[in-house]
Amino acid sequence: MTAYIIVGLTPKDEEKIQEYGAQVPPTLAKYKGEILIKGPVEQLHGQFDFKAQVILTFPTRKDAYNWYHSEDYQVLISTRNQGMDSQFQLIG
Repeated sequence: MTAYIIVGLTPKDEEKIQEYGAQVPPTLAKYKGEILIKGPVEQLHGQFDFKAQVILTFPTRKDAYNWYHSEDYQVLISTRNQGMDSQFQLIG
């Protein structure tokens, strides 16, 4: 069953976000992950404190979980955290 990782984020450092964004796609490919959509959030209802959202798609929950916990992705977390405040959620 398809799984998704939903990322809420608010930029802090555009240079770090660009660096992180350039390094993520190769890590996704190993787990058959793809960026489904990314962009600014338009608030329709309720409280959501992030300015943008990204939705990643994976063939299975296991692929999504293994991508996030992979060594290749884990080394990017410091850059990610310097570039943005974020929240990751796994669905599926």
